[in-house]
Amino acid sequence: MPPINASTRYCAVFGHPVRHSASPAMHNAGLRTLGLNWRYLAFDVRPEALAEALDGARSMHFIGVNLTVPHKLLALDMMDVLDDTAQLWGAVNTVRFEGLDAGGTWLPLADFDDVPPEQVRLHGFNTDADAIIRSLREDLGLTVSGQSILILGAGGAGRVAALRLAAEGVARLYLVNRTKARAEEVAQEVRARHPEVAVALGYPTDSAGERIDLVLNATSLGLKTGDPLPFDAGRFSLKAAAAAYDMIYQPAETPFLMLARNAGCRTSNGLGMLLYQGARALEIWSGVAAPEIAMRDALASHIYGD
Repeated sequence: MPPINASTRYCAVFGHPVRHSASPAMHNAGLRTLGLNWRYLAFDVRPEALAEALDGARSMHFIGVNLTVPHKLLALDMMDVLDDTAQLWGAVNTVRFEGLDAGGTWLPLADFDDVPPEQVRLHGFNTDADAIIRSLREDLGLTVSGQSILILGAGGAGRVAALRLAAEGVARLYLVNRTKARAEEVAQEVRARHPEVAVALGYPTDSAGERIDLVLNATSLGLKTGDPLPFDAGRFSLKAAAAAYDMIYQPAETPFLMLARNAGCRTSNGLGMLLYQGARALEIWSGVAAPEIAMRDALASHIYGD
Protein backbone atom coordinates (compact mmCIF):
# COMPACT_ATOMS: atom_id res chain seq x y z
CA MET A 1 0.00 0.00 0.00
CA PRO A 2 1.19 3.58 -0.51
CA PRO A 3 2.69 5.19 2.58
CA ILE A 4 0.33 7.11 4.82
CA ASN A 5 0.36 10.80 3.92
CA ALA A 6 -1.79 13.89 4.29
CA SER A 7 -4.14 12.61 1.57
CA THR A 8 -4.82 9.23 3.22
CA ARG A 9 -8.51 8.61 3.99
CA TYR A 10 -9.81 6.43 6.81
CA CYS A 11 -12.45 3.81 7.54
CA ALA A 12 -12.88 1.87 10.76
CA VAL A 13 -14.80 -0.64 12.80
CA PHE A 14 -16.22 0.36 16.19
CA GLY A 15 -16.94 -2.37 18.72
CA HIS A 16 -16.56 -3.38 22.35
CA PRO A 17 -14.55 -5.55 22.48
CA VAL A 18 -12.92 -5.24 19.08
CA ARG A 19 -9.37 -6.55 19.40
CA HIS A 20 -10.41 -9.93 17.96
CA SER A 21 -11.78 -8.34 14.77
CA ALA A 22 -10.40 -9.54 11.44
CA SER A 23 -12.03 -6.68 9.54
CA PRO A 24 -8.85 -4.55 9.28
CA ALA A 25 -6.95 -7.38 7.59
CA MET A 26 -9.82 -8.01 5.17
CA HIS A 27 -10.51 -4.39 4.30
CA ASN A 28 -6.91 -3.27 3.98
CA ALA A 29 -6.33 -6.11 1.52
CA GLY A 30 -9.33 -4.89 -0.45
CA LEU A 31 -8.13 -1.30 -0.38
CA ARG A 32 -4.65 -2.34 -1.52
CA THR A 33 -6.11 -4.33 -4.42
CA LEU A 34 -8.26 -1.37 -5.47
CA GLY A 35 -5.26 0.98 -5.26
CA LEU A 36 -7.01 3.34 -2.85
CA ASN A 37 -5.00 5.55 -0.51
CA TRP A 38 -7.26 4.58 2.39
CA ARG A 39 -6.64 2.76 5.67
CA TYR A 40 -9.05 0.70 7.77
CA LEU A 41 -8.63 0.80 11.56
CA ALA A 42 -10.28 -0.74 14.62
CA PHE A 43 -11.39 1.18 17.71
CA ASP A 44 -12.70 -0.12 21.01
CA VAL A 45 -15.71 2.11 21.69
CA ARG A 46 -17.90 1.62 24.73
CA PRO A 47 -21.66 1.87 24.14
CA GLU A 48 -21.97 5.11 26.13
CA ALA A 49 -19.30 6.71 23.90
CA LEU A 50 -20.71 5.60 20.53
CA ALA A 51 -22.42 8.90 19.64
CA GLU A 52 -19.27 10.83 20.52
CA ALA A 53 -17.11 8.45 18.47
CA LEU A 54 -19.39 8.76 15.44
CA ASP A 55 -19.32 12.55 15.72
CA GLY A 56 -15.54 12.42 15.89
CA ALA A 57 -15.35 10.29 12.75
CA ARG A 58 -17.73 12.72 11.05
CA SER A 59 -15.56 15.69 12.03
CA MET A 60 -12.41 13.96 10.77
CA HIS A 61 -14.12 13.13 7.47
CA PHE A 62 -13.85 9.37 7.72
CA ILE A 63 -15.11 7.61 4.59
CA GLY A 64 -17.19 5.21 6.67
CA VAL A 65 -17.33 2.91 9.66
CA ASN A 66 -18.57 -0.56 10.43
CA LEU A 67 -20.35 -1.26 13.70
CA THR A 68 -20.17 -4.53 15.56
CA VAL A 69 -21.33 -5.76 18.96
CA PRO A 70 -22.86 -4.00 20.89
CA HIS A 71 -23.56 -1.01 18.63
CA LYS A 72 -25.82 -2.17 15.79
CA LEU A 73 -29.12 -1.38 17.51
CA LEU A 74 -27.85 1.65 19.41
CA ALA A 75 -26.76 3.32 16.19
CA LEU A 76 -30.24 3.38 14.65
CA ASP A 77 -31.23 6.61 16.40
CA MET A 78 -27.83 8.19 15.75
CA MET A 79 -28.12 8.17 11.95
CA ASP A 80 -29.24 11.19 9.95
CA VAL A 81 -30.73 8.91 7.30
CA LEU A 82 -31.37 5.17 7.10
CA ASP A 83 -31.08 3.04 3.99
CA ASP A 84 -33.97 0.66 3.26
CA THR A 85 -31.85 -2.23 4.55
CA ALA A 86 -31.33 -0.62 7.96
CA GLN A 87 -35.01 0.26 8.23
CA LEU A 88 -36.12 -3.23 7.19
CA TRP A 89 -33.88 -5.17 9.54
CA GLY A 90 -33.77 -2.63 12.36
CA ALA A 91 -30.00 -2.56 12.78
CA VAL A 92 -27.02 -0.62 11.41
CA ASN A 93 -23.66 -2.25 10.78
CA THR A 94 -22.34 0.09 8.07
CA VAL A 95 -22.20 3.88 8.12
CA ARG A 96 -21.34 5.99 5.08
CA PHE A 97 -20.38 9.61 5.71
CA GLU A 98 -21.84 11.92 3.09
CA GLY A 99 -21.26 15.58 2.29
CA LEU A 100 -23.47 18.24 0.78
CA ASP A 101 -21.97 19.52 -2.47
CA ALA A 102 -22.35 23.00 -3.97
CA GLY A 103 -25.37 21.84 -5.94
CA GLY A 104 -27.23 20.68 -2.84
CA THR A 105 -26.69 16.95 -3.43
CA TRP A 106 -25.54 14.53 -0.74
CA LEU A 107 -22.56 12.53 -1.99
CA PRO A 108 -20.27 9.93 -0.36
CA LEU A 109 -17.19 11.58 1.13
CA ALA A 110 -15.13 9.40 -1.19
CA ASP A 111 -16.34 11.66 -4.00
CA PHE A 112 -14.75 14.74 -2.44
CA ASP A 113 -11.08 14.75 -3.47
CA ASP A 114 -9.89 18.14 -2.26
CA VAL A 115 -11.79 20.50 0.06
CA PRO A 116 -14.00 18.55 2.50
CA PRO A 117 -17.65 19.62 2.67
CA GLU A 118 -18.89 21.78 5.53
CA GLN A 119 -22.00 19.66 6.11
CA VAL A 120 -21.59 15.92 6.71
CA ARG A 121 -24.30 13.40 7.54
CA LEU A 122 -24.39 9.76 8.67
CA HIS A 123 -26.14 7.31 6.34
CA GLY A 124 -26.83 3.92 7.96
CA PHE A 125 -26.98 0.59 6.12
CA ASN A 126 -27.28 -3.09 7.04
CA THR A 127 -25.12 -5.53 5.10
CA ASP A 128 -25.40 -8.39 7.61
CA ALA A 129 -28.81 -9.72 6.61
CA ASP A 130 -28.04 -10.47 2.97
CA ALA A 131 -24.61 -11.79 3.94
CA ILE A 132 -26.28 -14.50 6.05
CA ILE A 133 -28.32 -15.78 3.11
CA ARG A 134 -25.39 -15.64 0.70
CA SER A 135 -23.08 -17.48 3.08
CA LEU A 136 -25.64 -20.22 3.70
CA ARG A 137 -26.05 -20.64 -0.05
CA GLU A 138 -22.41 -20.42 -1.15
CA ASP A 139 -20.57 -21.84 1.86
CA LEU A 140 -23.07 -24.44 3.01
CA GLY A 141 -24.93 -25.16 -0.23
CA LEU A 142 -28.26 -24.43 1.45
CA THR A 143 -31.32 -22.76 -0.02
CA VAL A 144 -33.52 -21.92 2.95
CA SER A 145 -36.91 -21.52 1.28
CA GLY A 146 -39.32 -24.10 2.68
CA GLN A 147 -36.84 -25.28 5.33
CA SER A 148 -37.13 -25.81 9.09
CA ILE A 149 -34.47 -23.91 11.00
CA LEU A 150 -33.44 -23.76 14.64
CA ILE A 151 -31.83 -20.46 15.67
CA LEU A 152 -29.76 -20.36 18.84
CA GLY A 153 -29.79 -16.83 20.25
CA ALA A 154 -32.29 -13.99 19.91
CA GLY A 155 -29.99 -11.01 20.41
CA GLY A 156 -29.10 -8.58 17.64
CA ALA A 157 -27.58 -11.18 15.34
CA GLY A 158 -30.26 -13.77 16.04
CA ARG A 159 -33.04 -11.27 15.46
CA VAL A 160 -31.69 -10.15 12.08
CA ALA A 161 -31.13 -13.80 11.09
CA ALA A 162 -34.68 -14.74 12.03
CA LEU A 163 -36.22 -11.86 10.11
CA ARG A 164 -34.05 -12.38 7.03
CA LEU A 165 -34.68 -16.13 6.95
CA ALA A 166 -38.41 -15.53 7.31
CA ALA A 167 -38.29 -13.07 4.42
CA GLU A 168 -36.56 -15.76 2.36
CA GLY A 169 -39.55 -18.05 2.82
CA VAL A 170 -38.56 -20.61 5.44
CA ALA A 171 -41.37 -22.92 6.50
CA ARG A 172 -40.67 -23.01 10.23
CA LEU A 173 -38.43 -21.27 12.75
CA TYR A 174 -37.55 -22.52 16.22
CA LEU A 175 -36.09 -19.83 18.49
CA VAL A 176 -33.99 -20.68 21.54
CA ASN A 177 -32.62 -18.00 23.84
CA ARG A 178 -31.37 -17.84 27.41
CA THR A 179 -34.01 -15.20 28.14
CA LYS A 180 -37.34 -16.53 26.90
CA ALA A 181 -38.94 -13.07 26.84
CA ARG A 182 -36.38 -11.89 24.30
CA ALA A 183 -37.12 -14.88 22.07
CA GLU A 184 -40.82 -14.13 22.32
CA GLU A 185 -40.22 -10.54 21.19
CA VAL A 186 -38.41 -11.78 18.09
CA ALA A 187 -41.10 -14.40 17.46
CA GLN A 188 -43.82 -11.76 17.61
CA GLU A 189 -41.94 -9.56 15.17
CA VAL A 190 -41.50 -12.44 12.73
CA ARG A 191 -45.19 -13.37 13.00
CA ALA A 192 -46.25 -9.77 12.39
CA ARG A 193 -44.09 -9.41 9.31
CA HIS A 194 -44.38 -12.94 7.96
CA PRO A 195 -47.55 -14.65 9.20
CA GLU A 196 -47.01 -17.48 6.72
CA VAL A 197 -43.93 -18.65 8.67
CA ALA A 198 -44.57 -20.96 11.62
CA VAL A 199 -42.60 -19.78 14.66
CA ALA A 200 -42.12 -21.73 17.87
CA LEU A 201 -40.14 -21.07 21.03
CA GLY A 202 -37.77 -23.75 22.23
CA TYR A 203 -36.51 -26.95 20.67
CA PRO A 204 -38.49 -29.19 18.33
CA THR A 205 -39.97 -32.08 20.28
CA ASP A 206 -39.21 -35.73 19.56
CA SER A 207 -42.93 -36.34 19.16
CA ALA A 208 -43.01 -33.95 16.22
CA GLY A 209 -40.71 -36.28 14.30
CA GLU A 210 -39.42 -33.32 12.30
CA ARG A 211 -35.93 -33.25 10.87
CA ILE A 212 -34.27 -29.83 11.14
CA ASP A 213 -32.62 -28.59 7.97
CA LEU A 214 -30.31 -26.13 9.74
CA VAL A 215 -29.16 -25.24 13.25
CA LEU A 216 -27.72 -21.72 13.31
CA ASN A 217 -25.67 -20.44 16.24
CA ALA A 218 -26.16 -16.68 16.60
CA THR A 219 -24.72 -16.51 20.13
CA SER A 220 -21.14 -15.73 21.15
CA LEU A 221 -20.78 -19.10 22.93
CA GLY A 222 -17.77 -20.85 21.46
CA LEU A 223 -15.72 -17.71 21.01
CA LYS A 224 -13.79 -18.36 24.22
CA THR A 225 -12.13 -21.56 25.37
CA GLY A 226 -14.29 -23.18 28.02
CA ASP A 227 -17.57 -21.69 26.83
CA PRO A 228 -20.56 -24.00 27.24
CA LEU A 229 -22.36 -25.27 24.16
CA PRO A 230 -24.90 -22.83 22.72
CA PHE A 231 -27.66 -25.45 23.00
CA ASP A 232 -28.92 -28.02 25.48
CA ALA A 233 -27.68 -31.39 24.21
CA GLY A 234 -30.07 -33.08 26.60
CA ARG A 235 -33.05 -31.53 24.82
CA PHE A 236 -31.90 -31.58 21.23
CA SER A 237 -29.61 -33.90 19.28
CA LEU A 238 -27.61 -32.63 16.33
CA LYS A 239 -28.26 -35.99 14.71
CA ALA A 240 -31.71 -34.59 13.96
CA ALA A 241 -30.17 -31.80 11.86
CA ALA A 242 -28.90 -31.85 8.29
CA ALA A 243 -26.60 -28.82 8.58
CA ALA A 244 -25.07 -26.50 11.17
CA TYR A 245 -23.81 -22.95 10.81
CA ASP A 246 -21.88 -20.96 13.41
CA MET A 247 -21.58 -17.18 13.00
CA ILE A 248 -18.33 -17.43 14.96
CA TYR A 249 -15.31 -17.66 12.64
CA GLN A 250 -12.54 -17.86 15.22
CA PRO A 251 -11.82 -20.60 16.15
CA ALA A 252 -12.43 -22.15 12.74
CA GLU A 253 -14.27 -25.06 14.32
CA THR A 254 -16.08 -24.40 17.57
CA PRO A 255 -17.12 -27.28 19.85
CA PHE A 256 -20.64 -26.80 18.43
CA LEU A 257 -19.43 -27.32 14.86
CA MET A 258 -17.25 -30.26 15.89
CA LEU A 259 -20.23 -31.99 17.47
CA ALA A 260 -22.32 -31.22 14.41
CA ARG A 261 -19.71 -32.64 12.06
CA ASN A 262 -19.41 -35.79 14.15
CA ALA A 263 -23.20 -36.09 14.06
CA GLY A 264 -23.11 -36.13 10.26
CA CYS A 265 -24.12 -32.51 9.61
CA ARG A 266 -22.74 -30.35 6.83
CA THR A 267 -21.01 -27.48 8.61
CA SER A 268 -19.73 -23.97 8.02
CA ASN A 269 -18.40 -21.19 10.21
CA GLY A 270 -19.08 -17.46 9.85
CA LEU A 271 -16.05 -16.51 7.73
CA GLY A 272 -18.21 -16.17 4.62
CA MET A 273 -20.73 -13.97 6.39
CA LEU A 274 -17.93 -11.70 7.59
CA LEU A 275 -16.52 -11.53 4.05
CA TYR A 276 -19.81 -10.82 2.29
CA GLN A 277 -20.97 -8.12 4.70
CA GLY A 278 -17.54 -6.48 4.54
CA ALA A 279 -17.35 -6.61 0.76
CA ARG A 280 -20.75 -4.95 0.48
CA ALA A 281 -19.69 -2.24 2.96
CA LEU A 282 -16.61 -1.48 0.85
CA GLU A 283 -18.81 -1.18 -2.23
CA ILE A 284 -21.14 1.22 -0.40
CA TRP A 285 -18.18 3.43 0.54
CA SER A 286 -16.18 3.29 -2.69
CA GLY A 287 -18.81 2.82 -5.39
CA VAL A 288 -16.82 0.03 -7.06
CA ALA A 289 -16.96 -3.77 -6.91
CA ALA A 290 -15.10 -5.26 -3.96
CA PRO A 291 -12.17 -7.63 -4.68
CA GLU A 292 -13.66 -10.56 -2.78
CA ILE A 293 -10.92 -13.09 -3.60
CA ALA A 294 -8.19 -10.85 -2.17
CA MET A 295 -10.34 -10.09 0.87
CA ARG A 296 -11.12 -13.77 1.50
CA ASP A 297 -7.45 -14.75 1.18
CA ALA A 298 -6.45 -12.03 3.64
CA LEU A 299 -9.11 -13.17 6.11
CA ALA A 300 -8.05 -16.80 5.96
CA SER A 301 -4.38 -15.91 6.32
CA HIS A 302 -5.00 -13.55 9.23
CA ILE A 303 -7.29 -15.87 11.15
CA TYR A 304 -5.97 -19.33 10.37
CA GLY A 305 -2.41 -18.65 9.21
CA ASP A 306 -0.79 -19.53 5.90
